[in-house]
Amino acid sequence: MHPSGERRATGSRWSRRRFLEAVGLGAASAALPRSLFATPFLEKGGKTKRLLLVAFAGGVRSRETIRTPANVPNLMKLAAEGVLLPNVATQNVGHYGAALSLFTGCVEVKGIRENARGSNPTIFEVLRREAGLPANQVWLSASGGPQALNYAYSLHPGFGARYGANLISGDGIFNAEFQSVLDQFGRPRERGEEERTLLERLRSSLDPAAVAKAPGEVGNDPQAAARIERFILEELTRGGATRATGPGAQDGKALRVALNILRVFKPTVLGVHLGDCDVAHRSFNNYVEVIRRNDEALGAIFDAVRADEELRSTTAILVCPEFGRDRDLNERNGLDHGDNSEEMRRIAAVAWGPDFKKGKTVEEPVEWTSLAPTVASLFGVKHPTAAGKPIRSLWA
Repeated sequence: MHPSGERRATGSRWSRRRFLEAVGLGAASAALPRSLFATPFLEKGGKTKRLLLVAFAGGVRSRETIRTPANVPNLMKLAAEGVLLPNVATQNVGHYGAALSLFTGCVEVKGIRENARGSNPTIFEVLRREAGLPANQVWLSASGGPQALNYAYSLHPGFGARYGANLISGDGIFNAEFQSVLDQFGRPRERGEEERTLLERLRSSLDPAAVAKAPGEVGNDPQAAARIERFILEELTRGGATRATGPGAQDGKALRVALNILRVFKPTVLGVHLGDCDVAHRSFNNYVEVIRRNDEALGAIFDAVRADEELRSTTAILVCPEFGRDRDLNERNGLDHGDNSEEMRRIAAVAWGPDFKKGKTVEEPVEWTSLAPTVASLFGVKHPTAAGKPIRSLWA
């Protein structure tokens, strides 16, 4: 089912200059993604109405996660209350390609420096088109890097930007460079009540039909843009996302932003892409530290879901690496990912949610390309292009 009367407005990417201009003029609604938050209209037999999909990317071995529970107490808590999948088969097609494979359900072979969007639709596009989700209900928080921008949508002619996710990247707004700009020119001030009221009246006077329908845009409306604007301003003025430092800082920003997106917007679909575990090439200790910090942040998200009466009964959480790492340490006392060992090719995923089994371990071998079609099935639609098949043993 396609959303009727879909409107396209500004895309899921905007330049820093445009954002700063928008903040300075009090008109960020013209520069940010546009769409207001509608109630999801998913009709299916299951209880899942929302999804948190975490690509625990950067190369994460099971040896440092499920086989060392002390490193990941929150992930193990999720597994204890949900389903552990210890035999997920993957391929080393590069970090970008392997993480993209999680989102598309197809084996994506990408070069280490390649930065072209994929040709297969992401799960965000599939759910927006097939389940009729509006743009405001589909988000992606990424830890940074130019390749991460490509996870929001593909170049597929039947999908693309008009079905993409709203993207906030740690390498975009919440980075050290932007922090220095704020330090130099001052943080954007929060508007007073009177000013906010006037601005809302001005926005409400605009005719939605007059919004340009330009190609290559995600498709939010002005009211949603205003709400997104307020969210970003609060992150900049009080959120602290710009101040994260040390191993895993980019992942920490992505997880913090994801937590706040969850609290503020309660979206239907929220993807999170992490990547700081690739520090393992240079330092095993820092790699383990990233895993621990990410688990702590994931625990905060899990606690927020369980503390919210609406979220805990309707939200599914899926966590999966894109591939593992080598069996043995390299000469720098780090871990590469090129030996094609079982440790590299076999990873562990965790699923938690109202439609999943409780406290089960499913030893059945599955492919990492099965996550995207599994997510589609949760929302009662079929993934039209995925090579993988839904993991029905999660609930059947």
